[in-house]
Amino acid sequence: MRKKILITGGAGFIGLHLARRAARTCDVTLLDDFSRGRSDTELAALLPHVALVEHDLTTPVPDGLLADDFTEVYHLAAVVGVGVANDNPRRVLRTNLLSTVHLLDWFAGLTGATLCFASSSEAYAGSVEAGVAAVPTAEDVPLMLPDPTVPRSSYGFSKITGELLCRTYARTHGFPLRMVRFHNVYGPRMGYDHVIPQFIERLVGGADPFEIHGADQTRAFCHVDDAVAAITALTALPTKEPLLVNVGNDQEETLIRDLAHGVFDALGRHPALDVHPAPPLSPARRVPDISLLRALTGHRPAVPLREGLRSTCAWYTRDIAARGNGG
Repeated sequence: MRKKILITGGAGFIGLHLARRAARTCDVTLLDDFSRGRSDTELAALLPHVALVEHDLTTPVPDGLLADDFTEVYHLAAVVGVGVANDNPRRVLRTNLLSTVHLLDWFAGLTGATLCFASSSEAYAGSVEAGVAAVPTAEDVPLMLPDPTVPRSSYGFSKITGELLCRTYARTHGFPLRMVRFHNVYGPRMGYDHVIPQFIERLVGGADPFEIHGADQTRAFCHVDDAVAAITALTALPTKEPLLVNVGNDQEETLIRDLAHGVFDALGRHPALDVHPAPPLSPARRVPDISLLRALTGHRPAVPLREGLRSTCAWYTRDIAARGNGG
């Protein structure tokens, strides 16, 4: 019997990579409103193998729009990205909170399905900044909201609240729940609102000197293939208890200046660096403790950063050229 899977935000970055993997063995439905997801050749190539439903989750799910016999539901639909949070915190809060409430209201009517909610390392960013959470950071640290006057706080708050909503609904309705805190997931087709594609786009555009902010900050980047493998394994676990699990790569902690040089090497261009201070609320160091993920699933990241950067740079080089040609 093939599992039936629903992926909200299915035309987006992680959603499409997950759909490709799941479609090999499962019946997959994508839900998206295309406010951020892409209707492109990669989605078109997948559509013969999946179903697509267009709906804006900031409104309730209409009766009869979706089947009621899904085995797993991955709630990935959200507004993400530091740039968007800084520029439009209202959109971040409205979209992420309403979409989660409406998805949960619909999901509560299913029988026997497991929900996987996409949270973020931003949920505990304030705790690290306040010195109450260590780095590498585990899942059980207390959560604190950083300065609410800074627009960037909107994203972390939306994920803290999303986790609380999911826990409350799961406790009330008795369904299995997985909450995954993604840590700097990257790869082909992730849009242009994140550090790696921004580096690639500016480098391809000829930036020299090359401006970077927070050069001595560190991150641990996780390739999307590893992230998808992790959440697939977590969601398939038979346990009924709610699970909150970090998903990332704890094996390669990288300075932002070294990340820039990795992109330079992958593209064969080496401009001078123009270093600036980090923006407000940008953490000095972010590395997940993924020992719980290992204990539960045996998962270990398989894609080294150098290899992942090479394939990601190749994809973006093609995409930038296609956009420049009107494709």
